[in-house]
Amino acid sequence: MPDTGTEPGTDLTVTTDDGTPLAGTLTLPATPGPHPAVLLLHGSGPLDRDGNTPKLPVELGGPLAALLAAEGIATLRYDRRGTGANPGNWRTAGFTTNREDASAALRALAAHPAVRPDSLGVVGHSEGAVHAMALAARHPEVRAVVLLAGYARLGEDALRWQARSVAQGLPAPVRLLRRPLGALGNLALARIKKTRTDVARIAGAPMNARWTREMLAHDSRDDLAGIHAPVLAVTGDKDIQVDPADLDEIRRLVPGSAEIHRVPDLNHLLRRDPGRPTMSSYRRLLREPVDADVLSLVTTWLNHQLVPAAGETSGRGSTALPS
Repeated sequence: MPDTGTEPGTDLTVTTDDGTPLAGTLTLPATPGPHPAVLLLHGSGPLDRDGNTPKLPVELGGPLAALLAAEGIATLRYDRRGTGANPGNWRTAGFTTNREDASAALRALAAHPAVRPDSLGVVGHSEGAVHAMALAARHPEVRAVVLLAGYARLGEDALRWQARSVAQGLPAPVRLLRRPLGALGNLALARIKKTRTDVARIAGAPMNARWTREMLAHDSRDDLAGIHAPVLAVTGDKDIQVDPADLDEIRRLVPGSAEIHRVPDLNHLLRRDPGRPTMSSYRRLLREPVDADVLSLVTTWLNHQLVPAAGETSGRGSTALPS
């Protein structure tokens, strides 16, 4: 497998629909262009272009960009509003704002002279996977879609599943309080739904209320049903934030080619966890890099889709990565 060291890349600023500049990195292959290219979209919260926060450095962007460059594919990744090199407050951005920013980034990528606008893909992780679904459904120029830990249901249902799943990994004394804690969670959701501001204080803490309202109301199944580009969907069977069973729903809903992988021992952070999956293990697991088999699968699949051999076509199927 090629070295996964971070490619230096080139600075590229995405100008959003409201004029906000988002700092990003365009990583290009060493070979002459123009090149096929993919847009990389990360998960929820104040994430920089590599998918990192100070407490949770996922470090997905650099290694994936390096591997794709070795396959002859360019990559654009960018800092979210209010994160990385961008000013502002990330909590004021809505779920739809993030989707619109992703759309602006896709246009900027397609317009770059080193990129082939007829050979574009989107890779999304977690929330980014949901926005990748929307881009693929609404932008016919997208020719390949990779969904890493994406859900296929109403946002509120996804959040409630996550809450139940995370609670199962809590210490036994805390699990005994699941009913009162669940009631408090329901009360907090009800309060957020009644808010009308971008940011609101819930239980004394500032919350990205607009983002939450919009995420709760968004049904990713609508976009999945509109995707005609080939789809690769990957979720770990140790994911406690997204239901791995949604992979079957993704394959059922996508009218085009859909390949699904439920990866043994893989968690939401794309690391292998042989033990009982809990959020308390995240920091320990983040000492290791993103799973090499997942990175290899994504880069090989994108090469097949965006740099196809003569007469080559995609198929529909379901396979498993090596454990």
